[in-house]
Amino acid sequence: MQDRIIVALDSPDAGSALAMAERLRGRARWVKVGMTLFYAEGPDIVGSLREMGFDVFVDLKLHDIPHQVRGAAFALGSLGAGMLTVHASGGADMMEAAVEGAREGAVAAGVAPPAVIAVTVLTSMDADTLASVGVVDSPADQVVGLAALARTAGVDGVVCSPREAAAMRALLGERALVVTPGVRPKWAGSDDQARVETPAAALAAGASHLVIGRPITGADDPAAAFERIVQEG
Repeated sequence: MQDRIIVALDSPDAGSALAMAERLRGRARWVKVGMTLFYAEGPDIVGSLREMGFDVFVDLKLHDIPHQVRGAAFALGSLGAGMLTVHASGGADMMEAAVEGAREGAVAAGVAPPAVIAVTVLTSMDADTLASVGVVDSPADQVVGLAALARTAGVDGVVCSPREAAAMRALLGERALVVTPGVRPKWAGSDDQARVETPAAALAAGASHLVIGRPITGADDPAAAFERIVQEG
């Protein structure tokens, strides 16, 4: 179970992120570096976390023309990232470029290539939010459509809410990564995500990895919170 939890280090700077990582070292295998931390500190934060022994999920949600995404994925692959994200809504050509760039970057650096996973519908979005940007499908239908497109592009899996995990597992098969943010233990309360489930429910639905941030990093004792989630999962 502990290898399936990705702790989101949504910190504004390297000092606080690395301090949190130190408190979780020896327990968590995976940590997530998102936009705020990466843009504040640059690529060095990935190397620092890898030196501490973590696998690093770099969640930048790449979305641009294929040429730009290929270059960005090459750079992330060369850093030794374990996973990276692209937006499925960028299209098959863009996702294919990400896969190619990430593998080429890893080969050039002599490191293992990262898994490339496609973001379907953000867990903060509900039907009304989708409608406001011109998407008439329900969140569940939009996730399925984008995941089918991602499969044709050769990505390693998808990011989706826990509520779509079962459909993703059925569509993509047993080997696919199904990474689910929007995971909250019942004792953690609520926040700004709209489509959430407990860790146990997400795993039962077919998630391969659970992205969990504030219930762990916002706890008085992050290590104890992490262990509690492991035991409850």
